[in-house]
Amino acid sequence: MAAKIDLYDSSYGNYALEVYREVRLETYGEDFGQTSWVTTQESHEIPRLLELKAGSAVLEIGCGSGQYALYLAKSFHCQIIGLDLNPEGIRTANQLADKQGLASLASFQPCDVSQPLSFANESFDAILANDVLCHVAGRLSLLREAHRTLKPGGRLLFSDALVVGGMLSKDEIATRSSIGPYFFLPVGDNEKLIEQAGFQLLRATPTTEQAAAIAQRWHDARANRKQALERIEGEANFAGLQRFLMCVHTLTREERLLRYLYLARK
Repeated sequence: MAAKIDLYDSSYGNYALEVYREVRLETYGEDFGQTSWVTTQESHEIPRLLELKAGSAVLEIGCGSGQYALYLAKSFHCQIIGLDLNPEGIRTANQLADKQGLASLASFQPCDVSQPLSFANESFDAILANDVLCHVAGRLSLLREAHRTLKPGGRLLFSDALVVGGMLSKDEIATRSSIGPYFFLPVGDNEKLIEQAGFQLLRATPTTEQAAAIAQRWHDARANRKQALERIEGEANFAGLQRFLMCVHTLTREERLLRYLYLARK
């Protein structure tokens, strides 16, 4: 079985270090603090898909370092709340909000989203989650909570990079899951869960090819800075993350794991 590898603590705790910024820029082309498979094009398309405007109330599930939420708050003057289970992510996100003068628009809270959300019914105009729901065991319960807290006509957008499209070995699943708990679903199950939660599915867009490319660029950007990253993360963890990224690249390039972007409306 693959050893447990740290991705999130090091990425969020060392967010401000230049070497991590360089990796993000080389991987994505634009720095939103990403630790997922979202392309920059997708990041710019999400606000349009969610129909964001000034004053929109937005919830981001799995906000990580918070930089993408802050981009949305600044660019669209919307009110946004970010949730994440990782304390380093929440600490960094609130520090960035203060530093950028956006604390009146964006706030970040630790939250285990496998439990009921603390927000009132019909609190939000939009909810988004980039490559996060694959970490949550009770996906249907979370989707129902999203439906409850969205206003009528509100939009939900989430991506899932663990849709099973082919045969996977035990070792591949272990390596792909080495950075945390994951839950894999067959093709079509997310669509069923979205409808069971009460949503109208608007689109399910395949983004597997883009995820494969990001995994390769992320791996290579880190390899180009091996010595600096090994000093921060340790040799074993650095090597483990490189194996993880190449596993993601291989499985998505061969379409044995698929990534989809789902858009739904209440």
